[in-house]
Amino acid sequence: MFYHVKELQFNARVSRPDPAFATMLLEQFGGPNGELAAAMRYFTQAFGAKNPFPDKYDLLMDIATEEFSHLEIVGATIQMLLSGVNGALKDAADSAEIMQLLDGKTARDSFIHKAMVAPQFLTSTGGGPALTNAQGVPWTAAYINGDANGDLTVDLRSDIAAESRAKITYEYLLQFTDDPYVKETLNFLMTREVAHFQMFQAALDSIQPNFPPGVLQSDPRYSNLYFNMSNGSEVRGPWNEGPSSQFGESWQYIEDPVKHVLETNGLLDCEPVGTDRRPETVAEQDAILSKMRSEEIKAATPMTDMKWSNEDPASINP
Repeated sequence: MFYHVKELQFNARVSRPDPAFATMLLEQFGGPNGELAAAMRYFTQAFGAKNPFPDKYDLLMDIATEEFSHLEIVGATIQMLLSGVNGALKDAADSAEIMQLLDGKTARDSFIHKAMVAPQFLTSTGGGPALTNAQGVPWTAAYINGDANGDLTVDLRSDIAAESRAKITYEYLLQFTDDPYVKETLNFLMTREVAHFQMFQAALDSIQPNFPPGVLQSDPRYSNLYFNMSNGSEVRGPWNEGPSSQFGESWQYIEDPVKHVLETNGLLDCEPVGTDRRPETVAEQDAILSKMRSEEIKAATPMTDMKWSNEDPASINP
């Protein structure tokens, strides 16, 4: 049950109208890394977590709901940045309030030129935010349809990446406004992305084991191979020498991939090197982890007399 409180989570303010920046800020209203995408991403992921991970369900729903409040903050800021546009569209005289702001025909023509990047400000919404990105492309569920995978460790990794993208978008937006009030709002929203990043990382760490993502383990014959696919150069680093970050296996640097593939019959005759894992032990681990995860979900998911809410109505404060 959603309950709307009319006060914003953060009291957004604007010093003066700025239609050009309002266009840019649309990216966080209806863009792929914006607040609506974040809210819907976590909202849809939460359903699959309800029974096996009720604590993570609560986390995802809480953050999804906060993202909806952030969408309201962004929308309110855009609306304030567009103050006067709607009135100007209803008054063709140059003396209209927005035309005074734009200082006559030259500035008006410049504004119209800039607004054509997101023409819905002038032709559709009449001076309000629209569910598009900064170029006027409508919001689509395609932004998030690949982020609910039915495995919470996969979803949480996707969420960490999403918060990172949203954070850097706000960081870039901060460079394009001089309004101290708008900067204040953007800084708050950017900071909440950092907070959510940490929440998702902590939630992922609380699920053990969580590597590799999913249930099936990786094949030790190929899990620590690095193929040198760059002709004429040999760059080494922790991604291709020393122990691997998760399994602790020794990276095997394949300097000549063509020769290696030919000598191993297309990798079919490749033997595990630099690791204690073997295919047979991996198969045993696959069976153990598959059974554990399956039983965990089945035990938490009733098959009859199902209901979503288990709270006693009498225990809920009115």
